Amino acid sequence: MPEPIEVTNIKKNYNIRDYVFNAVQKQGSLLDFASQELKNDKEIVIAAINNNPEALEFASDKLKGDREVVFNSVSKVGWTYCYVKDNLLGDKELLLSGLKIDGQILYYASKEMRNDKDVVLEAVKNKGIIVKYASERLKEDKDIAIEALKQNKKCYEFLGENIKKDEDIKKMIE
Repeated sequence: MPEPIEVTNIKKNYNIRDYVFNAVQKQGSLLDFASQELKNDKEIVIAAINNNPEALEFASDKLKGDREVVFNSVSKVGWTYCYVKDNLLGDKELLLSGLKIDGQILYYASKEMRNDKDVVLEAVKNKGIIVKYASERLKEDKDIAIEALKQNKKCYEFLGENIKKDEDIKKMIE
């Protein structure tokens, strides 16, 4: 199958700023074919993400550490949190914005965030089974256990041993 014309053209013009800017506004994933310099151009990357939030994948490492850029993507699709650089892993608001869409991203969260009740509660509301990646302390939390079980009864196996003895929790899995 021949290469799409948009890809052929951006490969020819990968380092021409105006060309790349216009191209990614129409098809964000074309950022993949831009020069490294242009993948580091915040205006171009934001234009690409505005068109296709998944374009964060193709941004420079520097811009994957820029809160504005990352928030623009993660708050729309969630899963792109996996590209977040270390300097943003402690940003609770950023993580919560993604967890509202995709609870699975708790997997990529820092240890501190996996021990934050608000964060884990949001994650299990969206994907109960993700309680598996919560801190040991929060696997014993009744509120988290209830929300996780409401979403998916199979998460029972990942709850803490003490909370499994709770009568309300036992009733939820009967």
